[in-house]
Amino acid sequence: MVRPPTARSAVPGVGRLGLLEPTAAASLRELGWDNVDGVPVLWALSRSPDADLTLSTLIRLRESLEDGWAELDSAIRAETRLRGRLFGLLGSSTAFGDHLVAAPAAWKILRRPELPPREELIADLLDAVDAKPETGPHAGPMLFRAGIAGPEAIALLRGRYRDQLMLLAAVDLASTVENEPVPPYTVVGMHLSDLADAALTAALSVAVARVCKNGEVPVRLAVIAMGKCGARELNYVSDVDVVFVAEPADATATRLAAEMMSVAGSAFFEVDAALRPEGKAGALVRTLDSHLAYYKRWARTWEFQALLKNRPMTGDLELGQQYRDALMPMVWTASERPDFVADVQAMRRRVEDLVPADLRERELKLGAGSLRDVEFAVQLLQLVHGRVDESLHVTNTVEALAALAAGGYVGRDDAANLTASYEFLRLLEHRLQLQRLKRTHTLPAADDEEGMRWLARAAHIRPDGRQDAVGVLDTEIRRNAVRVRRLHAKLFYRPLLDAVARMDSDALRLSPDAAVRQLAALGYAAPENALGHLKALTGGVSRKGRIQALLLPTLLEWLGDTPNPDAGLLAYRRVSEGLDDQIWFLRELRDEGAIAQRLMIVLGSSEYLPDLLINAPETIRMYADGPGGPQLLGPQPDDVARGIQTAAARYDDPRRAVAAARSLRRHELARVASADLLGMLDVPQVCAALSSVWVAVLEAALRAVIRASEAERGARAPADFAVIGMGRLGGMELGYGSDADVLFVCDPRPGEDETTAMKWAIGVAEKVQRLLGAPSTDPPLQVDAGLRPEGRNGALVRTLAAYQAYYDQWAQPWEVQALLRAHQVAGDQDLGVRFLHVIDPIRYPAGGVSADAVREIRRIKARVDSERLPRGANPATHTKLGRGGLADIEWTVQLLQLRHAHEVPALHNTSTLQSLDVIEAEGILEPDDVALLRESWITATAARNALVLVKGKATDQLPGPGRLLSAVARVAGWPTDDGSEFLDNYMRITRRAKAVVERVFGGE
Repeated sequence: MVRPPTARSAVPGVGRLGLLEPTAAASLRELGWDNVDGVPVLWALSRSPDADLTLSTLIRLRESLEDGWAELDSAIRAETRLRGRLFGLLGSSTAFGDHLVAAPAAWKILRRPELPPREELIADLLDAVDAKPETGPHAGPMLFRAGIAGPEAIALLRGRYRDQLMLLAAVDLASTVENEPVPPYTVVGMHLSDLADAALTAALSVAVARVCKNGEVPVRLAVIAMGKCGARELNYVSDVDVVFVAEPADATATRLAAEMMSVAGSAFFEVDAALRPEGKAGALVRTLDSHLAYYKRWARTWEFQALLKNRPMTGDLELGQQYRDALMPMVWTASERPDFVADVQAMRRRVEDLVPADLRERELKLGAGSLRDVEFAVQLLQLVHGRVDESLHVTNTVEALAALAAGGYVGRDDAANLTASYEFLRLLEHRLQLQRLKRTHTLPAADDEEGMRWLARAAHIRPDGRQDAVGVLDTEIRRNAVRVRRLHAKLFYRPLLDAVARMDSDALRLSPDAAVRQLAALGYAAPENALGHLKALTGGVSRKGRIQALLLPTLLEWLGDTPNPDAGLLAYRRVSEGLDDQIWFLRELRDEGAIAQRLMIVLGSSEYLPDLLINAPETIRMYADGPGGPQLLGPQPDDVARGIQTAAARYDDPRRAVAAARSLRRHELARVASADLLGMLDVPQVCAALSSVWVAVLEAALRAVIRASEAERGARAPADFAVIGMGRLGGMELGYGSDADVLFVCDPRPGEDETTAMKWAIGVAEKVQRLLGAPSTDPPLQVDAGLRPEGRNGALVRTLAAYQAYYDQWAQPWEVQALLRAHQVAGDQDLGVRFLHVIDPIRYPAGGVSADAVREIRRIKARVDSERLPRGANPATHTKLGRGGLADIEWTVQLLQLRHAHEVPALHNTSTLQSLDVIEAEGILEPDDVALLRESWITATAARNALVLVKGKATDQLPGPGRLLSAVARVAGWPTDDGSEFLDNYMRITRRAKAVVERVFGGE
C-alpha cells in the first residue's frame, strides 16, 4: 500500500531554519517559539548571520532577564524593527551578545526609532560621569568637569559608550534580517566619529577633574582629530588619532592630555598621538607657534598629507580652529614641494610592502586594491588640485571623491566605482570588527568556509542563482580589488600630467623625456607627437592656455582609456582650434565634467565624429546632463524632422534650402552618433533616429525643388509626386553607412499632358538626387533608385498606372521581395498611399507566394551567398553578406512574410525587427529561433554601425584581432577591451542564427 504524502508542517524545523546545533530544537521549545505563532520569529532567526549564535545568546539573555523575558519576548514577536536589530546584532557580534547578557535591560535601547544626534551623544556620555560645564577664563562649549572622577568613572563611561555603539550596530545590521532601511556608509562613519567626539569630551572632563582638582583649568587645550576620525569616517573599532595644541604648553596641559588618553584607553578605545610633530619622540603638547614653526621648517610630505584630515573635535574649539586656519594653507601648497608626487608614491609602496606576503590577498586596509589605495589616490588628487580649487577642501574620502568628480578631476564613473568599492571594503571591515569588537581588517583564510559564510551573511550578500553567498562574496572581493588597483594606478599619474600640461618653466615637474615616458605609459603610441599637441594647446600666457593647462591632465587620462588616444588628442586639438572663437567651449569642459569625459571618449573612439563636431559644435553642449538625464537624449525624432523641414522652407533657392536641411542633419547625426557611441541609445533607437532624419532631409529637398519649379513655371506642378522608401529606409532601419533606396512615382494632374508631367517629374527627381548627392564634408546623402522596374535601365520616374501595369505583368520574385519594404516616406502622402495599395496584392498575394517563386528566391539566395561576397572578405565576419549577417536575417524574414502575410495582417510590416515580433507572436517560428535571428540582426547592425563610427567610412567587414577590432568592440558596446572576445561572441551568435536561416530556406 502506498502511503499518501505527508503534508509539510507549517512550523519549520531546525534543518529548514539552518540551525546546526544539537540543542537548537530544545532551545526553541524553551523560548516557546516552536509553534505557528512563532513562525515569523523563526524565519527571522533563520536570516540572522549566525542563527545558532543568535539562539544560544537569546537563551543566555532569557536567563539573565528572568521575569523580564516576557516583555522582550512579546516585543520580538510584535516589533519587526526590534527583531531585525536584535537578531542581526546577536548573529554578527559575540561581543555585543556578551554585553546584553551582562546588562540585559539594555535591549530596550534598541527600540529607539532613530540614531541620536551628536549633541545628544555628548550629553549622554557626560551624564554618565555627572559632568558640568567648566567655568573660568578658559571655559568653552566643549570643556567640562566630571562630578565622578574616581575609578568607577571608567566602568560608567564604558557601559554608556557600549550602549550607544550597540544601538548603531543594531541599526546597521537590521536589514540583514528584516526589511529595514540600510544606513548609508557615510552616516555610519559620521555617527561613529560623533560618538568618538562625545567619548573624548567625557574623557577630558574626567581628566579635568583629576588634574585640576583645586581650581579652574589654567590652560587652553584643543584636541584635534586626525585620520579617519578627523574625516568623520571612523571604524567601529579603531585607534583615534589626535594632536594636542595648548596655550601654554606646560606641565598641566601635558598632564591633561595624558590623563584624557589614559581614561579613553581604559573606557573606549586607544588614543594615538603619534601624528604629532616628531612623532612619538616629540612633545605630547605644543603651542600653536611651535606647531607652525615645525611645519614650516621640518615637516615631511606625508605629514602634510596627514594634516589634510585634521578637525577640531573637543576642548578649546576656538584654539583648534586657529590651528586649522594656520596650517591648511601649508597643506594646499604642499604639492609645490620638490619630489612631492614621488614622495607620496613611495609612501604608498612602503605601506604596501609592510603587509606580509601571506596576508596580501586578505588585507582590506593596506594591501593592493585596498582601502589605502583609494585614500592615497584621493588625497593625492586633492593635494595637487586643491591648491586652486577650494571645492576639494574636504576631509571625508567619499565627499572628496564626489568633489573630484564634480570638478572634473575624476570621471564620474571612476568616482562612482571607487566610491562603491571603498564603501564595500569598509562594510566588510566593519563586519569583521563587530564580530568580537576587535581591531581587524583581515579577511578569513581561504579555507575558512564557515568564516566566509558568516561574513557574507553579515554583509547581506545572498546567492545570485549561479553561486552561493560565499562564491558571490569572493567574486565581489576580487572584482573590487582589481577595480580599485586599476583606478588607483590610473589616478596616481594625474599630477604628473598636470606638470606636463602646464609646460611652464616654474611649474614643470618633469623633463620632456620623462613626460614622454609618462604619456607612453598612459597608452599614447606616439608620445612625442602628443607632447607637441600639449605645447600647442597650452602655449602662451592667454587665459585659454591656462584653462587648457587645468583641463588637460584629466582629458589626457580619459583619452588614455580610449581605443586611440593619439587620434583623440589630435582631434581634440583640431576641435579646440576650430572653436577658438567660442568662449563657451573651454568653460563647458572645465565646469561640466560629463561633457569633458564624454567628448574625450568620442574623440578617442571615432573618426566619424570629429569633423561633424567641428561643423556642429553646439552638439558638444549636449554632452552635459540635464534634469532628466543626458541632454543628448532630449530631442525627439519627430521634433527634429519638423525643425529640418521648417528651416528649409525659409528659402526659395533649393540649394540654400538643402544647405539648411544638411546643417540640421549634421547636428542630428553628431547627436545620434555621440549618444550611440556613449552607450545611451540601443540599435533600434539609432536606426529609427537615422531613418527619421534621412526622411526629413528628403522631404525638405523635394519640397524645395517643387516649390522652385512652380515659381519658375508660374504655375502649379503638373503632377503629384511621391517618394517610396525601399530597403532599410522603407523599414526605418538605416545605419550610418546606408544609402537611401527609393522609388519615384508621379501621377499627372487632371488636364495635364502626361508627357509633360513625366518630363517634369524626372527633372524633379534628378535635381533632388543631384542636390543631396553634392560633394560635402558631411557624410554622403546618396539617393539610390536602383530598385525601380528594369533597374538602372528603366525610367527614373513612373506613373502610378505604369507601376501597376509593370508589377501585374512583369514583377520578378526578387522585385516582389523588395516591395515588402516599400513605404511612403516623402512627397504627396495620398499618392504614396495609393501606390502602397497598388502593390499590396503583389507583395501579399492571396494564398501566399507560389512554390515556384519560393524556389526562385531560394535559388537567388544561394547565388547571393556564393557570388556577392566581396573578394577577400571573410564570410564569418562580413556583417551584411556573411554567415548569419543582415542579408541572411532579412531574407529569412521576407520569405516568411511572402508565405504567411496573406493570413497574418500584422506581417504587413516593413521593419525586420517588428516583423520578427509578429513571427514569434503568431508561432510561425519557435521563440528560441526568433530570438536567435533578432540577436544576430541587432549584433550585426551594431557592429556595422560601429565600423562606420570608428573608421569614418562605410564598410561591412569586421577586422581581425588587433587595435582596430578592439575599438570596434568598444564602440559596439562590448563591456571589455578584448576585441577577440567580441569577435568570438559575434561569430557564435551569427553561426547559431545561420542554422535557423538554413532550416527556413531548406524547409518546404
